[in-house]
Amino acid sequence: QVQLVESGGGLVQAGGSLRLSCAASGRTFTNYAIAWFRQAPGKEREFVARIMWSGDSTYYSNSVKGRFTISRDRAKNTVYLQMNSLKPEDTAVYSCAATNNIRVVTASSVYGYWGQGTQVTVSS
Repeated sequence: QVQLVESGGGLVQAGGSLRLSCAASGRTFTNYAIAWFRQAPGKEREFVARIMWSGDSTYYSNSVKGRFTISRDRAKNTVYLQMNSLKPEDTAVYSCAATNNIRVVTASSVYGYWGQGTQVTVSS
């Protein structure tokens, strides 16, 4: 059974940093992509960043490019999201997700596996 478990969320002041972790288990993720999405209250789920499990290909939304970095440690089966220069508008529940439909990057509908999410709150 595939499990994605996020951790690392919390409360931080604007301009601060947080690192989120997504621990993956239950299958081999070769040829999979792992992504981070976020959802703020009253808003639709938004794509944040994606990384291929094999290889170094990454992709970011324009809203986080240059501030966030996605990475993965295959030995630990974990994907990270380093978030720097945080802004109040980054406040959301952040979830990681996995898909083997690697041709589609940002659409949440193609991601079949999801974690439970972790809250990130950025105060002004």
